[in-house]
Amino acid sequence: MTRAFAAALIAFFVMTLQAASPVKLMLLDGESGGPWHKWQSTTPVLKKVLEETGLFQVDVVTVSPSGDVGGLAVKFAGYRAVVLNYDAPDERWPDALKQAFDQYVTGGGGVVVVHAANNAFPGWPEFNQMIGTGGWRNRTEKAGPYWFFKDGALTSDPSPGPAGSHGARVPFVLTVRDTTHPIVRGLPTQWMHQGDELYARLRGPGGMTVLATAFSDPANAGSGRDEPILMVLAHGKGRIFHTTLGHDVNGMSSVDFITTLQRGAEWAATGAVTQTVPANFPTANTVSYRSDVAAMDPGFMKGLNGLDK
Repeated sequence: MTRAFAAALIAFFVMTLQAASPVKLMLLDGESGGPWHKWQSTTPVLKKVLEETGLFQVDVVTVSPSGDVGGLAVKFAGYRAVVLNYDAPDERWPDALKQAFDQYVTGGGGVVVVHAANNAFPGWPEFNQMIGTGGWRNRTEKAGPYWFFKDGALTSDPSPGPAGSHGARVPFVLTVRDTTHPIVRGLPTQWMHQGDELYARLRGPGGMTVLATAFSDPANAGSGRDEPILMVLAHGKGRIFHTTLGHDVNGMSSVDFITTLQRGAEWAATGAVTQTVPANFPTANTVSYRSDVAAMDPGFMKGLNGLDK
């Protein structure tokens, strides 16, 4: 039996098993640091594009700021990974819940961190170790250095200053930095992402493997650095996929966001990626977006109807 045949056989059995028993994911939402992150609009997109793979069963768990979060602790064990479309302050979760989530991840539970979820819990050391780098919510140099790519390597800068910035939502190019990782294996080495926020000047303890970066252009209020955009981390036995993309439905409609989210969720939950790269994946010069996803934004339909100029 050749290695290629053996690998194909293993992939077939993995895909067959997943088709028979979808991987259970918790999609956690219910709070944002401000009105600019509308989880009510983006959660349906995340659920749709994850479930359309046929690999996942996605259960949405919504916890409002005034709700009881204590019940979350017993739910984690029922899921292979938790997808965070959620940004809450430190005091929102009691210590017992934080400890339960930390134990879930160190014991092998996966995590997918989407965009502003890296703003959450600035004073929770274990969460910051999970995400590697984050922004806003009064993060400063006390949270850790700035992280960026320079001369082909992940680099840190301990200079004082606030964490988190971005310019206007315009298209930008992503560059793959680790072509061997399953999440980005087979993707172009560069591609154009649909108009979105390019997070820059993020701070934290580090520890991440950066899969892809984007240049934060000073002409668009940028840092002038190649900023981490797609990352993976380990926390105990747990696998974490962290994407800073996906500010809104428009950004999430970009084919690269959908593809890397789907592949990142599979890797976080199972340690493998069985999905192929779609034929309409963007190139280095051209964006590619899904009109069916873009149409999930109420503002998109208003624009089509001439109701929102």
